[in-house]
Amino acid sequence: MNFPDEIARWYLKNKRALPWRDTSDAYVIWLSEIILQQTRVEQGMPYFYRFLEAYPDVKSFAAAPEDEILRLWQGLGYYSRGRNMLKTARQITEQYGGIFPTKYDQLIKLKGIGEYTAAAISSFAADEAKAVVDGNVFRVLARYFGIDEPINSTKGKKLFQSLADELLNRNHPALHNQAMMEFGAVLCKPKLPDCKICPVRQGCFAFNNNKISILPKKIKKVTVRDRYFNYLLITDGDKVLMNKRDDTDIWANMYDLPLIETPSYIDPGDVTKLLHTHKPLGDTFRILACYPEKLHLLTHQRIHAQFIHVENQSIKLEQKYFFIEVKNIKMLALPKIINVFLTKFFNL
Repeated sequence: MNFPDEIARWYLKNKRALPWRDTSDAYVIWLSEIILQQTRVEQGMPYFYRFLEAYPDVKSFAAAPEDEILRLWQGLGYYSRGRNMLKTARQITEQYGGIFPTKYDQLIKLKGIGEYTAAAISSFAADEAKAVVDGNVFRVLARYFGIDEPINSTKGKKLFQSLADELLNRNHPALHNQAMMEFGAVLCKPKLPDCKICPVRQGCFAFNNNKISILPKKIKKVTVRDRYFNYLLITDGDKVLMNKRDDTDIWANMYDLPLIETPSYIDPGDVTKLLHTHKPLGDTFRILACYPEKLHLLTHQRIHAQFIHVENQSIKLEQKYFFIEVKNIKMLALPKIINVFLTKFFNL
């Protein structure tokens, strides 16, 4: 049995109909690849269509303001991807006249495009013989060949890439890569893989040695940090006070509410003391309500957010604060936790 050929045959019979599969347009492929990083197809599909409709080519993407890119990206997470995409589009416009490159050696030099994305675009757009290794391919190779080297170790990455290069069908690299990725996404899933209908299970090390649940292996090295955000909801008629975030922290250059970050949770009974201590609003204010803490999970951080509705008659506006009409809130790029709260509070 030829392992890659069997996977390809399975793919041709079982592949999903995805909009970026029937094109060689490098821009469309790039759009899908970046959006689907760290994102399930079902979640990413609406974003793909949203961006393609707003920006049908790389030139129009490059001309977009960052605020608009982040607003369209809202809710997808990992916002640095959206910002890097804008830098990539502008780089392509400047260096290649708005013609999206398709060669690996050109793609790998672009901002926000690493080895995986460069291989995927060059393979799918130009049928260049580059093996694509994503999380799905890591999993398929680890299980079938019984590789217990961690996929996120330096040695592991080289080992899996070398094996993928060796297995690559150089006559049909795009088909081969799509087949390997789809096989891992649809059949050889992280949990509950459908081994009963797997066409290569007879040669699969993990299936034959009861190691499906432990392969692939990964070094656990994520340290999660707890942060406590006390957000101030301040209204003035049909307007609400917003904050423009800087580019040195999470949600860079996005918008949220005026914020006091504290080392630990602040009990609603101590909120008055907090505001008197930090004086973000001057001395004249009245607390109208404190809303229960909401937990927002990021890759390396747990955000504990408390929302405090404050009435204030003498606000001293910092430069980063500004009032906006409630009806226009949706025009801003908001972190999901802010968007959910304001949408519910104002019944948007």
